[in-house]
Amino acid sequence: MSLALATLVHEWRRYLAAVIALAFSGLLVLAQVGMFTGIVHAVTATIDRSRAQIVIMPPKRESLVENGPAALPARIAPQIYLNPEVAEVASFDGAGAPWLNIPGPGGKQVALNVAMRAVDPRLGAVTLPVDYGESVRVALMEPYAVAVDRTALGRLGARLGDRALLAGRTVRVAALLDGYADINQVSVVMSRDTMRMLGVGVRNETTGPLLVALKDPSRTLAVRDQLNAVSRGAYRAWTRQDLARANEGAMIKHQVIGLMLGFSLFLSLLIGVGVTSQTLRGAILSNVREFASLRALGVPLKALRLIVLELSLWVGVAGLALAAGFTFLVAQAGALSGLPMSFPVPWVACVAVLLLLIALGSGMMSMGVLRKAQPADLLR
Repeated sequence: MSLALATLVHEWRRYLAAVIALAFSGLLVLAQVGMFTGIVHAVTATIDRSRAQIVIMPPKRESLVENGPAALPARIAPQIYLNPEVAEVASFDGAGAPWLNIPGPGGKQVALNVAMRAVDPRLGAVTLPVDYGESVRVALMEPYAVAVDRTALGRLGARLGDRALLAGRTVRVAALLDGYADINQVSVVMSRDTMRMLGVGVRNETTGPLLVALKDPSRTLAVRDQLNAVSRGAYRAWTRQDLARANEGAMIKHQVIGLMLGFSLFLSLLIGVGVTSQTLRGAILSNVREFASLRALGVPLKALRLIVLELSLWVGVAGLALAAGFTFLVAQAGALSGLPMSFPVPWVACVAVLLLLIALGSGMMSMGVLRKAQPADLLR
């Protein structure tokens, strides 16, 4: 064990404030990133978890979360089938409609607009999410049956098995989902046939984004490039993973969200550097006699500076570990309250590097204390 690590282990109380400051600096950014990207994944969960390898979008559409129409001409779907490696093509249909619960005696009337999502409840359908259980699939085959995330029951004023009015017609909550919570607008999932019977989302000349399943999923990138090469600007083919990353990026680039994240980064930098540098300075100053002893034994000042830098790095690693623990607890609390959170790897890596740089920078700012570590002070 190095001298710097041994110092941190044996005198951890002196460095605890710095570790906690770094942890909360990381949490401040990660919690907001997790919340915003979680909102995106909740909105696009049905596509993200579908059996599709490729998603066909309008040519100028850069994500699913931006404003503007996402419809395609109905003639596009047959063109996709011209590729011999395509196994199935289906549209992702959705619409908005008013929801009105049917409360029991003494119950509360709830009226709100919900987002409707259509899936095909047959085995292996490209639009059927892979995490739908068999009981959910069978339940959605019933006419006018719908499924909702269990965290949305309170907002809908309904329970499993209850009936409600959706688009003016009676539907039944036949199944509950997990991991599809949307804090913006409640999503109600149903079969494509039920959506048609409700009379909403029916379009003859246009269709929603197209989900494409391939015969060989390992050929996804090649087929994507083939489809884009013959599109003639009528559409754009995305891999499902690339579209998910684009959705995350579109949310983060939103003006208000970008300002919030920028302010959080600045605040975390300010808190991290301020608290960490002062804590390290105080801890090193309290050990100045030990550093003076090392200089008396012939250890050069340059080596002492390296010890301080290593100590700062270990403080950063400890803060990073604590930030990960705090973030995990916040994510679990969000999941229990119906707030999904997601943490993109690039953002996690960015925050990790930021915390380590803050720790190293604070250590460099504390090196001036070493000038007080004079061997002659040991004689006083």
